[in-house]
Amino acid sequence: MSETFSVVHSDTSCKARLGSLKTLHGDVETPIFMPVGTNATVKAMTPEDLLAVHAQIILANTYHLYLRPGHRLVEKMGGLHRFMNWNRPILTDSGGFQVFSLGELRKISEEGVKFQSHIDGSHHLLTPELAVQIQEALGADVIMCFDECPPATADYEYVRRSLELTNRWAGRCKAAHTRDGQQLFGIIQGGMHYDLRARSVHDICSIGFDGYALGGLSVGEEKEQMYGVMECCSTLLPVGAPRYIMGIGSPEDLVEAVWHGYDMFDCVMPTRNARNGMLFTSQGRVNIKSKIYEEDGGPLDPACGCMVCKNYSRAYLRHLYRAGEILASQLNTYHNLYYYLDLMRRVRDAIALNAFDEFRRNFTSTLVRNNAN
Repeated sequence: MSETFSVVHSDTSCKARLGSLKTLHGDVETPIFMPVGTNATVKAMTPEDLLAVHAQIILANTYHLYLRPGHRLVEKMGGLHRFMNWNRPILTDSGGFQVFSLGELRKISEEGVKFQSHIDGSHHLLTPELAVQIQEALGADVIMCFDECPPATADYEYVRRSLELTNRWAGRCKAAHTRDGQQLFGIIQGGMHYDLRARSVHDICSIGFDGYALGGLSVGEEKEQMYGVMECCSTLLPVGAPRYIMGIGSPEDLVEAVWHGYDMFDCVMPTRNARNGMLFTSQGRVNIKSKIYEEDGGPLDPACGCMVCKNYSRAYLRHLYRAGEILASQLNTYHNLYYYLDLMRRVRDAIALNAFDEFRRNFTSTLVRNNAN
């Protein structure tokens, strides 16, 4: 049972639940989506913009902030919250995914991971202890254990060895964690193998953490595989602790994960897609680059209450994007994050009414219908 998380209400129609995560910088209502602010900034958004779209908690990245500007500088500046002028909760991931995505530029051992910086080629050794030390210096409200994220193509034996290494590193992370008031989450690995996922849940929960995250998803697997892992782990994870799925981000995946009883999510999809001209709306995805919007004077999404949809036409958004204007990224990102966070609000409202199962069915059918048009 977590001392900082409580289940406020469980939907009687499915596994979806409302929760409250207490942190030193305020409470977070779950289910919630966390905008990704890798370098202590959510791209194209000011902290004031984030407040306007009702962001409750954001995510920053240990690997990137360790390399630049350095965790000791951030600590000297008063910690991450003061450094970036964000006085609400922050979660930092451990940097494991970024390190392992470096491929040939890194080497894994029991001690940790030796890698070359993607910035200047300098050599570093990131250990579980250092990952915790960096996150303590950054001062995040929630920090993550250092883990190995195996590639989607890894065979069973590799995933098993990787899982065992992740479990040993988790124990070292917990032993190294000393900062009061800062929550430490353990990470469940095991690939697409249900028996390994079950073993990981058992081992990580036996160590004991403030919350539990599913890693190693949205790495190239089929949706059916992803949803199967969600179902497998949801029946095993402790009910009284927050459940976080790392890196999943399509609206349909978020709705499905909530239905399976998960609470916290993050992904670069809404911000990255915004910069590439792909926008999420109640009528389906809109490719604002398309010529069909050249003379479209209507709002991006008539059902959306964000300031972009209230004030700017599709034709103008298309013009900004094609002209390469910075404002295109700003407006597109604002809208996409508003859509995601408003989706989470509607999800919470449905759960409160014990109607999330119906919400999910309607959301999915609308999505299928719009994508078919």
